[in-house]
Amino acid sequence: MKDYFGYTDKICVVTGAASGMGKATAEMLVSLGAKVFALDVNPVEVDHVEKFIPVDLSKKESIDQAFQEIPQHIDCFFGIAGVSGIKCDFNTTVTIDFIANKYICEEYLQKRMNAGASIAFITSTGGNHWEKEGNKKEYLPLIEATTWDDMITTLNQLDLNHLPGPLGYMFAKMAMNYYTAKLQLSFAKNHIRVNALLPGSTDTGMKNEFELAAGGADQLLASAGFAGRLATSFEMAAPVVFLNSDMASFVSGELFIADYGCSITAQAALREDPLGNVTFDQMKQNFPKN
Repeated sequence: MKDYFGYTDKICVVTGAASGMGKATAEMLVSLGAKVFALDVNPVEVDHVEKFIPVDLSKKESIDQAFQEIPQHIDCFFGIAGVSGIKCDFNTTVTIDFIANKYICEEYLQKRMNAGASIAFITSTGGNHWEKEGNKKEYLPLIEATTWDDMITTLNQLDLNHLPGPLGYMFAKMAMNYYTAKLQLSFAKNHIRVNALLPGSTDTGMKNEFELAAGGADQLLASAGFAGRLATSFEMAAPVVFLNSDMASFVSGELFIADYGCSITAQAALREDPLGNVTFDQMKQNFPKN
C-alpha cells in the first residue's frame, strides 16, 4: 500500500509530547513510521519514540540544550506545547506559547530544514481576530523583536504582567496566528511549508484550567461548535499530522480551524461572537495596574 502520508523515517520533533494533543500526535507519528524526538517538561510515555528530551520552554538555555540532542536535519516540526495561563503569569504564558516557538523557528529550524520540510503549530481559536488592527498593535512589537533577549526585553517593556495569565494565552495565540502568516515570507518561499491548527474546545489534561478561563464548563462547551461535546486529543492530532504530511504538499499559510462550525458561524453573523467587537486593548482596561 502506498505511503500517502510520507512519514516513514522522517525526523519529527514534537513539543508537548507528554500529554493531550502532543502525546496523541507523537503516538500517531510513531505508528506512521516517523522517528519522533519528543520534548516536554514532563516525562513522555510514548512507546518507540527515538528519544525523550526534557525541556522548559520558558528558558532559552533549556531550549538550547534540547536542540543539542536533536539531529541537525529536521523534516517536520510540531509546535504543540502550551499553557493556559491559569497557573502562570502573563509574561511566562507568552514566553512559552509564543516566544519559544519564534525562537526555535529562527534559531534552529531555519538552519536545519531543507526544501520539502514542514512546520505545524497548534494555536487556538482563542487567537481569532488576530488580524484586527486593534489587536495587531498589541503584539507586533514582539513579532518585530529578533533575539530571545530582545523578545524578553520587549515583553517586559509592554508592561502587561499585571494582567491575568489567560489574557496572556489569548495574546500569545493571536501573535502565533500572525506569525504563521509572516513565516510564509521566510520559510514557504524556500519551499518549507508552515501551517497552524486552531482547535476548538478539547478534552485534555488542561480541561479544568480552560473551564476556569472560559467561565465554566458550559462556556467551554460552547466553543466546540455544533458537536455537542468536547473534541478528543486524537481529533486534534489527526489534522495537525495531516498538515505536516505529504498529503498537504500544496498547503501552506493555512490557519486550519477545527471547532465544528463555531468560528465560521460567528464570522457569518449566524451567531453572536462575544469577542468580535472587543479588542485586546479594550479587554486589558478591565485590569488596571495597581
